[in-house]
Amino acid sequence: MLYKKIAKPILFRMDPEKAHHLTIDGLSAVTRFPGGAQLLKSMYGVQNSPLMNQRIWGLEFANPVGLAAGLDKNAKAVKGFSQLGFGFMEVGTITPKPQPGNELPRLFRLPEDRALINRMGFNNVGTDEMAHNLQKTGKRAIPVAINIGKNKTTPNEQAEEDYRACIRDLYTYGDFFVVNISSPNTPDLRNLQHGNDLKRLLDAVTAEMQLQQTKHAHTGKPVLVKIAPDLTDDELELTVHTIKDSGVSGIIATNTTLSRAGLVHANRSQAGGLSGRPLTERSTEVIRRVYQLTEGKLPIIGAGGIFTARDAYDKIRAGASLVEVYTGLIYEGPGILTNINRGLQDLLQKDGYTHISQAIGADHN
Repeated sequence: MLYKKIAKPILFRMDPEKAHHLTIDGLSAVTRFPGGAQLLKSMYGVQNSPLMNQRIWGLEFANPVGLAAGLDKNAKAVKGFSQLGFGFMEVGTITPKPQPGNELPRLFRLPEDRALINRMGFNNVGTDEMAHNLQKTGKRAIPVAINIGKNKTTPNEQAEEDYRACIRDLYTYGDFFVVNISSPNTPDLRNLQHGNDLKRLLDAVTAEMQLQQTKHAHTGKPVLVKIAPDLTDDELELTVHTIKDSGVSGIIATNTTLSRAGLVHANRSQAGGLSGRPLTERSTEVIRRVYQLTEGKLPIIGAGGIFTARDAYDKIRAGASLVEVYTGLIYEGPGILTNINRGLQDLLQKDGYTHISQAIGADHN
């Protein structure tokens, strides 16, 4: 109620990007005060339930609801987000060199559509500063994934060097890594989802992960690939087979969409990636297809238009082991995490399940 009655009306009167920075800076500041992290946890923390905890890729997830990449681009507020009830979170997208991103304005609300359009363009501080931020964070309460991309000025033919550099610079700081080849806001980036380009990139990524694993005498860290919702069925099939053959650990479905079908708000004409409610069904369809194509053998993180427990449950039944929120958090506030987790437990029990793992891919049985 605090968010919906007080914070949201103030934030929604501000420019969306200013509101974004205020939120990140505020969360970061709160945890620097003695007792600040504890205060956030007491206000918003989600109660752990044996129904919901999972071990995937050797990592412990207290609940299946994570924060998608794009909100904490530079890993400034990891400690704050960790107290809000997330089961895990992504930071980034990060690129090797800092870059300013696209021209302002580049983030737009579509309240009637319960959606956002962004054309941020991977604005970030670069790997060195992110490493510094994650070092300052110290011991973390939840798994943190680092979402990696290429600099705008790096041609696709050399893209793998940027992804390798991100892994090299940040290997010790991430619990797992996400290869972002599906943002619509970096020119030609989505072309890396196809054919030989994708194979070459994933070969380079897996080789670099193995190098770092040996260097740090580590058992290895998972790597996932984030795909777009706009792939045709033929493209999706080829992309998923390439991902499966590469030996990576999982898939995130999906990133933002270029589709504008059914939108009513005036901002629908803005260029960029659309997220939120209009993406709910399409992302679930993609999850369902990916699960079929991988025969349920490759864990999927479902993202796109999750506002309610039912939205999350549909993605889990379609084949997602974990889910992520972003736009839903902007519109609903941190209380969305308790609502989704409680609602998921009710839905699991209603269907006679004693653990969330029994519901993953249940629609295919």
